[in-house]
Amino acid sequence: MSDRLNVLKTYKLYVGGKFPRSESGRVYEVTDAKGKWLANAPQSSRKDARDAVVAARKAFGGWSGATAYNRGQILYRVAEMLEGRRAQFVAEVADAEGLSKSKAAEQVDATIDRWVWYAGWTDKIAQVVGGANPVAGPYFNLSSPEPTGVVAVVAPQESSFLGLVSVLAPVIATGNTAVVVASERSPLPALSLAEVLATSDVPGGVVNILSGRTAEIAPTLAAHQDVNAIDLAGADESLAKDLEIAAADNLKRVLRPHPVDNWATPPGTDRLTAFLETKTVWHPTGALGASGSSY
Repeated sequence: MSDRLNVLKTYKLYVGGKFPRSESGRVYEVTDAKGKWLANAPQSSRKDARDAVVAARKAFGGWSGATAYNRGQILYRVAEMLEGRRAQFVAEVADAEGLSKSKAAEQVDATIDRWVWYAGWTDKIAQVVGGANPVAGPYFNLSSPEPTGVVAVVAPQESSFLGLVSVLAPVIATGNTAVVVASERSPLPALSLAEVLATSDVPGGVVNILSGRTAEIAPTLAAHQDVNAIDLAGADESLAKDLEIAAADNLKRVLRPHPVDNWATPPGTDRLTAFLETKTVWHPTGALGASGSSY
């Protein structure tokens, strides 16, 4: 048998359900924990970030208008697809984070379980944060959660897969669309996740994934007038401060970075509620008869 050359994988961005190269044509080298070359990743430009926001805004109406049950089904389908590609992600996480295969497998399993967990919350969070409010007067007063809109997500730098999913899944589970800035040092698991999203039932534009220099991409998203919120999970203290100042220009909702020692810790509902708005409706109850009784 003759020797053959391996077919090296070309990693690309994920924008609007498609896989473009950066419009700048730039790439940067990604290495493992020991400095060994793994791949060239696209180095996104500000134009790529703006294109991703356009795609996210276009997808928002359909995704936020889908039933919560349907969103849960779609998130569960993503978990199914991840399970089928488990070996690939174990290898990528091991290389990216310098872990043994067994430790990487634990991270990947926790990531898949995290998708399932958030899939189960899609049609339940409204019962937790919404409901009927007691008021003085003949009125129904009902509060219900609604998605904030387009959310920019600065993914954690160290936890390239579990941390990424821990901040992305709650954003889309509640009906928002996302523009993700992947870990700068370890973007490959995020770019491979895009392939899973593209072959599941997640509509194009609901999740958009950019790789490159966080300090170059994130300010464009923080200042963008059509981005409604930003999660600063992967920003260092200095960058987070600058991004928060930029976000104030159009009153974005900002989730400040909080140190996380172990992303496998049960997440609670904080990130589910971080990018929800509450809509409250008043409606007269009306009378039930001659006695003047009401609901």
